[in-house]
Amino acid sequence: MDSSKLLQTAEQILLPIFSGIDAQVKQNLGRVLQAFRHHRVGVHHFAGVTGYGHDDLGRQVLDQVFAEVMGAEAAAVRVQFVSGTHAIACALFGVLRPGDEMLAVAGAPYDTLEEVIGLRGSGQGSLREFGIHYRQLDLTTAGTINWPALATAITDRTRLVLIQRSCGYSWRSSLAIADIEKIIHLVKKQNPDTVCFVDNCYGEFVADQEPSSVGADLLAGSLIKNPGGTIVAAGGYVAGRADLVEAATCRLTAPGIGSSGGATLDQNRLLFQGLFLAPQMVGEAMKGNYLVAQVFQQLGYPVNPLPTAPRGDVIQAIQLGSAEKLCGFCRAIQQSSPVGSYLDPVPAPMPGYDSQLVMAGGTFIDGSTAEFSADGPLRPPYIVFCQGGTHWTHVALALEAAIAAVETASN
Repeated sequence: MDSSKLLQTAEQILLPIFSGIDAQVKQNLGRVLQAFRHHRVGVHHFAGVTGYGHDDLGRQVLDQVFAEVMGAEAAAVRVQFVSGTHAIACALFGVLRPGDEMLAVAGAPYDTLEEVIGLRGSGQGSLREFGIHYRQLDLTTAGTINWPALATAITDRTRLVLIQRSCGYSWRSSLAIADIEKIIHLVKKQNPDTVCFVDNCYGEFVADQEPSSVGADLLAGSLIKNPGGTIVAAGGYVAGRADLVEAATCRLTAPGIGSSGGATLDQNRLLFQGLFLAPQMVGEAMKGNYLVAQVFQQLGYPVNPLPTAPRGDVIQAIQLGSAEKLCGFCRAIQQSSPVGSYLDPVPAPMPGYDSQLVMAGGTFIDGSTAEFSADGPLRPPYIVFCQGGTHWTHVALALEAAIAAVETASN
């Protein structure tokens, strides 16, 4: 099959969708610019401090800008968060206390949260080891939220509801903002004091609102995903109610220090600039996702989301059906990457994951899934998850190699 012609056809089909994405990028960028203007961001905010990080004006203003962009009361953007999982864990440990219950409402959480919760591993201080109870509502057979079960699921001890926006490594649709709003409404109707916490990883700027704007009490994410705009070197964020943000930062630092500590290590300019670039980078990633879905559905593979379906995050899943195809696909993506194209991704254990993973990511920021990458757990039905992309045209070029690799593995 001529992959070049296949891609050209897919691009023509997707032109109206690409135009709609551009319109949304403009809207989201306007929101970011308004926050920059409102808080009078200037070059003096790019300077950072060392040591304890006290009285860092740039960090304080960035927190205010980020909170406004997220539609939240407060935010803490910190390079000391080593990952999205770390930011989420700080939020959970900051809010939950022994005897409380956490309820996951979108099925099983992402693999890296299993040891945080205590579903795997022991002796490392999981939520379960601190006497925090965990319960989850499984998805329906159609892969959707079990709305009837959720309507009666909240009890007096349900302190926090975990809403995972992204599909993670599961074959389900990611949650739209309307879904998150409905979840929050049903939870608050049963118990207004239950904290609605959103794992916002991969979802920032995909829609024209963020979960805080529809009632989420707290959210967290990674800066080497969407909101870092592909240039932030490390970090994460929490945003939401001011008291809950402070509680989360007290887990990051220490009680009594909270959000007042944390040196920015001369990263303020990149943090501001990454936020400015983020809407555009997310738009490019979404275009790449639509292209991946369109092409591989035409090749006969199950894809999720479908090529014309609305997006809840910047992840596109393809069910390849064999370990050989999964490894071949990832190898092709790695060879089409700007960094480390000579490397050969092979399945290997990864800290925090239950299965071996094969990961392709020749990215300028190590592990950045805002740049184009692909990975998947080595387990049936051998699904590859594509994320990010600074240019949809880069995704198109990489797809030509991926198509050839999958076809070779089929022979």
